[in-house]
Amino acid sequence: MAFLINPLVNFLSHKAKLPRTLAVIISIILIIGVFIGLITLLIAEIVSGTNYLADVVPKHVNTLVEFVENFIAGQVIPLYNQAASLFKSLDVGQQDTIINNIQTAGQKIATSAGSFLQNFFLKLPALVSWIPNAATVLVFSLLATFFISKDWYRLSRMSSKFLPDRAMKSGRTVLHDLKKALFGFIKAQLTLISITLVIVLIGLLILRVDYAITIALVSGIVDILPYLGTGVVFIPWIIYEAISGDIPLAIGLGVLYTVVVVQRQMMEPKILSSNIGLNPLATLVALFVGFKLVGFLGLILGPVSLVIITTLHKANVFRDIWEFIVGKPQKTN
Repeated sequence: MAFLINPLVNFLSHKAKLPRTLAVIISIILIIGVFIGLITLLIAEIVSGTNYLADVVPKHVNTLVEFVENFIAGQVIPLYNQAASLFKSLDVGQQDTIINNIQTAGQKIATSAGSFLQNFFLKLPALVSWIPNAATVLVFSLLATFFISKDWYRLSRMSSKFLPDRAMKSGRTVLHDLKKALFGFIKAQLTLISITLVIVLIGLLILRVDYAITIALVSGIVDILPYLGTGVVFIPWIIYEAISGDIPLAIGLGVLYTVVVVQRQMMEPKILSSNIGLNPLATLVALFVGFKLVGFLGLILGPVSLVIITTLHKANVFRDIWEFIVGKPQKTN
């Protein structure tokens, strides 16, 4: 955190001529204020959306209930009657086998559900106890950020006394490249989110959907979720519209969701590579390997790991470590 706010602290201390201690305090307050402001706007949007849902959800629920009733009456009950008549035509041994299999499956489902509930309630106290621990960590992190940022350059001079010049040079190169890659990664994600937001907004306006701006903002926010993305919003929405009978809107939403997914998959490697400074193919491989090894979190960890490895390679850190291990050959006269 001290590393990230250091440019802002330097700006306030050099340009605004503020004492560094005051500049650090103002920077931390500004960051906390922005964070609280974003949470406040999100909560206000959620409250507004909740009020809207309170008006329209009962109608949607009635539509869904009617669909389920019609489905059960038209599909499930005739299928059950056919299965019952087929079951009665079987001999006693076959009937016993089917009953035993059904009972076994029911027992497995009940056992799995019981284990899930048991694990949930066992982990609930740990979840509750995490809240004060998180608050404690937050307080200590803010204090540490303040002291580290306030004495940033003094700590840098102290570290230079204990590290050799070669290590300091490599360290500065690594920090510079990582800083560039970090802000490039943030810029790339913001670019991808902005593209998704604009595409969703235009599509919803064409489809004449109410609250298009709000839905587009939510879609842009959830687009940062690896692997899930805008599908969290669009897939349930498309299914509901298809069930409720509004097929044209369901098709339109399906086309819009397809466009969003395709452009995300096509643009992400290119934008990440151009902002982070990596080869597009290497970025694509890092995304794939990260996803296979870690899951959807690997879509973030993969490019980050590639950036770190590339940065260490450019700074000749691996070469220096290898020479230290095997011993650098002595030059002969």
